[in-house]
Amino acid sequence: MERADVVDPRPSAGGGKSTKQAWLNLAIETLVSDGIDQVKVQAMAKTLGVSRSSFYWFFDSIQDLQQQLLSHWLTRNTGPIIERSMRPASTIIMAVCNVFECWVDKSLFDPKLDIAIRFWARRDQAIRAIVEQADGQRVEAIKSMFLRHDYSAEQALIRARVLYFTQIGHYTLEVSETLAGRLAHLQTYLTVFTGRELNPAEIADFERFCAWVNEE
Repeated sequence: MERADVVDPRPSAGGGKSTKQAWLNLAIETLVSDGIDQVKVQAMAKTLGVSRSSFYWFFDSIQDLQQQLLSHWLTRNTGPIIERSMRPASTIIMAVCNVFECWVDKSLFDPKLDIAIRFWARRDQAIRAIVEQADGQRVEAIKSMFLRHDYSAEQALIRARVLYFTQIGHYTLEVSETLAGRLAHLQTYLTVFTGRELNPAEIADFERFCAWVNEE
C-alpha cells in the first residue's frame, strides 16, 4: 500500500488527521490563495492540526511536495486539453467545441491553479521551463487537431496559438464574464477561430454539455 492511501499512525497532539492527500490538497489551496512562498510545512501542519514531523511520513522534503504540485497541475490542466484535442470529430467546429469543454468545466481545467503556477514560474526559471513545455504541448495538440481537418501547417499553428492564448489571456486578465455571456458569442468565436461557417447542428452536443455543467 502506498503512503498516499494511508494515515500517519503516529499520535497527533492536535488531534488532526494526517494523510498524504490532505497535505497535498492544502498545499494546492495555499498555492492558489497565497502563492508558493506560503506553502510551508509548519504553517500547513498547524492548519491540519498535526505535528510537523507528520509531513515527512509522506514527503521526502518540501521540494518533493513542490514536484508533486507540478505533477498534479500537469495532469489536471494539460491532460484534458490534449485528450479533447485528440478526440475524433467529423468537423473542425465540433473538434474545437471538444476543446471548449475544458473552458466551461472546472473539473477539466482549473484556471486559478493555472494562474498560480504561472506566478510561481515568474520567479523560478526551472518552473518557467516546465510551464513553457506544458504550453508547447497544449498548443501542439491543438495544432494537430487543425492539421487533421486539412489546414496547412502554418494555418494550424497560428490558429492553435490564437485559440489557446486567447483563453489563457482571458483567465490571466481575470475577465469578468458569465458563461451565458460567453456562449452568446459562441458561433462568432468558432467562425473566427476556424475561418469556417458553422451549421447549428455542429454545436448541439456542446450546448447540451454546457447545460449539464450548469446543472452541477
